[in-house]
Amino acid sequence: MEYTPYQTQIIKRYYKNRGEMAVQKLSELTTELFLTEGKKRQQIWKRISAALSHLGVESDKIEQMVEADDPERLAELVKRLS
Repeated sequence: MEYTPYQTQIIKRYYKNRGEMAVQKLSELTTELFLTEGKKRQQIWKRISAALSHLGVESDKIEQMVEADDPERLAELVKRLS
């Protein structure tokens, strides 16, 4: 499939900013985590784990963070990643 020059620019910008978008999404999930409890909180942790993995965070660190269930610790990590 051939893309127009305009479409090509959009695709390039998307991949260029993908890391920043992932950190932004992780920040939003962190905020949600502060506000939720129970089963929904577990679902948010799964999404956070996937986002952290995508950003290259080691799996053992991700597991420790999920087990600790500490949103403040996660917020510190997000701050370091941005």
